[in-house]
Amino acid sequence: MTTLNQPNLTPQPENLAALPHLPRDEGGPVFAEPWQAQAFALAVRLSAQGHFTWKEWAAALADELKTAADHGEPDDGSRYYHHWLAALERLVTEKQLSNPAAMLARKEAWAEAYRHTPHGKPVELMNSAS
Repeated sequence: MTTLNQPNLTPQPENLAALPHLPRDEGGPVFAEPWQAQAFALAVRLSAQGHFTWKEWAAALADELKTAADHGEPDDGSRYYHHWLAALERLVTEKQLSNPAAMLARKEAWAEAYRHTPHGKPVELMNSAS
C-alpha cells in the first residue's frame, strides 16, 4: 500500500529569510488585510506545487521592489504586498498559468460583485465557468 504525504506548504524559515523586506514579527509574516494573506498563500502554494521555485519567486519579488525603488517609491512597507501581487501576476503569466486578460476579467468581476453587495454581507463571486 502506498501512502502519499501532503507536502509542507509552509515556507521554511530559511526561504522566508530570502524574501526582501517581508513584513514580519517574531511569529512570522504579518498581514494588514485578508487579501495580503491570500496572495502570500497563493505564492507559497504555487511554488510548493512546482510551478516556480522559491528562488524564482524571491527574484521576481526583488525585481518588483527594485522597480518601485527606481521610480522613487518610499521603502516604508506600505505597498509591499502590492508588489508581491504584481510579482505573482507576472510569474503566473510567464509560466502560462493564466493570462493578463483573464486576470483582468476576474478583477473586474470581483469589483462588480463588490459594488453590488450590501454592506456587511459577504461578496459572492460567481464561478467564471457558470
